[in-house]
Amino acid sequence: MAHQWSDQDGRSYPLTVPAGMNDGTGGTVRAYLLNRAKPHLPPWLGWAGTGLAGTLGHWQWGESAAAGVGLTLASVALTGATWWAGKSTSNQRRLHAAITTAAGTAWVTAACLAGPTAGPIDDLFLMGGPAVALSWNVRMVMRHNPDGSTASSDGGLLEKVGLARAQIGAAKVEPNRVTAPIALQPGEQTNDDVTKALMKIASALDLPTSAVRYTPDPDSVRRGELVIVPEDMLSEEVQWEGPSNLGGSIAEPLVIGRYDDGSALVMWLPGDPDVGRNSTHGLIAGQSGSGKGDAALNLLTEVLSRRDVIVWFSDPKAFQDFAPLRPGLDWAAEGGSQTEVLVAAVEAVIPARTRWLGAHGYRQWVPAAAEQQNDPEHSCRPDSRACGCEGMPFLVAWFEEAANTLRNLGDDAFTGIAQEARSAGVSLIVSLQRPSYDQMSTSTRASLPSVIALGCDARDEGFALPETVIDAGAHPGAWGNRRPGYCYVVSPGIDEARYSSPGRTRRFTTRAVPVMEQLAAWVQHNGATADPVTVGAAAAVAGRAYTGRTTEETGAGSRPVALHAVQEEDDMEHGGLLVDPEDADIDPEAELPETEDGDDSPIFGQEAGRKPSPEEARRLFAQALAEFEDAGQMVVGPKDFTDWCDRHGLSRSWVSLRLKEAAQDGRLDATNTTGRWRIVPALTAA
Repeated sequence: MAHQWSDQDGRSYPLTVPAGMNDGTGGTVRAYLLNRAKPHLPPWLGWAGTGLAGTLGHWQWGESAAAGVGLTLASVALTGATWWAGKSTSNQRRLHAAITTAAGTAWVTAACLAGPTAGPIDDLFLMGGPAVALSWNVRMVMRHNPDGSTASSDGGLLEKVGLARAQIGAAKVEPNRVTAPIALQPGEQTNDDVTKALMKIASALDLPTSAVRYTPDPDSVRRGELVIVPEDMLSEEVQWEGPSNLGGSIAEPLVIGRYDDGSALVMWLPGDPDVGRNSTHGLIAGQSGSGKGDAALNLLTEVLSRRDVIVWFSDPKAFQDFAPLRPGLDWAAEGGSQTEVLVAAVEAVIPARTRWLGAHGYRQWVPAAAEQQNDPEHSCRPDSRACGCEGMPFLVAWFEEAANTLRNLGDDAFTGIAQEARSAGVSLIVSLQRPSYDQMSTSTRASLPSVIALGCDARDEGFALPETVIDAGAHPGAWGNRRPGYCYVVSPGIDEARYSSPGRTRRFTTRAVPVMEQLAAWVQHNGATADPVTVGAAAAVAGRAYTGRTTEETGAGSRPVALHAVQEEDDMEHGGLLVDPEDADIDPEAELPETEDGDDSPIFGQEAGRKPSPEEARRLFAQALAEFEDAGQMVVGPKDFTDWCDRHGLSRSWVSLRLKEAAQDGRLDATNTTGRWRIVPALTAA
């Protein structure tokens, strides 16, 4: 058996090889030594070649002055070319190569002109040449990889994921966050290649998909920053304990949770002309069980805790999650006809508020607009003196479970509001599970620049987040409803690099209910109230349906009961006559009255009912509309008159004709729903 021996790398070699396997080098040991020496020979061959070039050059040009000039220029040019060619390598290697070239060409020039043995030229060759050659040998030995390839600072990670030859710069290390700049190969790779490789990078690092993000450089198609968050700091649930800035301005940041690196998750609703931030509308989207209700509560409690904002809120679920906060709302609607009126009122206040802001010199709503107008620069008076007008608070129009509203009013119910409200100091918030195009019009979705995207079906990611954010590594579909509260937030004022960073909202438990009730009480005593312009425009459309926020001291703003409220059993009077009070004076023995003009004769297949005279009809119908208006029910249709028709002995077909006539007279206004009419308040109609 052949003897074995090992080299310094632990590899074993036989002392002899079978016949026919010898490569002609005279033995395996010598072949191995020669193979190991080959990578180190080029510097020494260069040293020997330099000496030969100097000797031959002196024999050819030793007495030529022109050759001296040419050799000097060639030396400079060769050194510059070496520096230029090394721009794709490291700075250390580039400088080493340039110094070596400059030293070698300078010695050749001196040897050609003066002779290789003149003065110290031969000593420089014999001492300096080996030193330079050995410096390259040392450089090669110091490499981590013995095969001579350049070591990568990323440990070969980029090569594994298909991004070979991409360069990664010095990483910025923060607590639980690593940010590294990447420069891709020119002409061969783009930022799209990195976004496609994010899942492979996460796999190589054994991290979840959401832990690896890429932010492209907006000024380059091949540069960007790779962000890696090794530890998920969102796994620990944080409960809501109260608002972050009670009594502050709505223009200040609204804190709704935290990012995965522990920093605050914030957003803004009003714009700020000083920093160039636009006012915004918001979308809260997430499938059932993803924590959408808690996300909404985080944002709503932050809004209500500010001193210069009012909230109009629609919730078809009868405020199941928001009941403790209801006393702090300036207008609370429970869906259906109430929401129809609220939508119409928001549409009506937009031009009125815009007109007021323009008259007072505001191009957009700012906190100063909510204060009394004592500044001459914001005066509506023609003489430029301070007008002293009452301020206008910011208005948030919130539509919870908006899919219900969109089904009733049409998919473009919010389009006009979304496109026009920002300049009026109005922010629209729409909350629904799936903001797909079959529920919400594309125009409305395009006008909602801010989004809180919670867990969703993987196929719905494009409905909630912009494509660029998904390409950067944001994937709410990876959570579904398994991680309640996890979200991505895209909104003006947030660094775009943060768009693809996951955050988590705070959790609302039963312990939060008393704090929410205290917040609602604080709003009643210290919160803003609607300004006269907003009140006037809303009342002109909603009439008594808009009453403003309730107060404990005066009870002002309490909403009237419904037109046909059902009495509880405890309210019934027990005992006494078992007849209706209106029938108490009827003599059961008296003859029935004769038939009057206008009475119907029941005919089989036709609806029975009395047909009053035109004058009586107008009086009765006007009375009915007044009853609805007094009760605050401002949207009506034929089915709402069922009990009223029975009470007056009238047919529903007669009511349908009267509705159309009232619309022609301006007492009713058509809605987006066929067969439904909005009552124009009597004062406005007049």
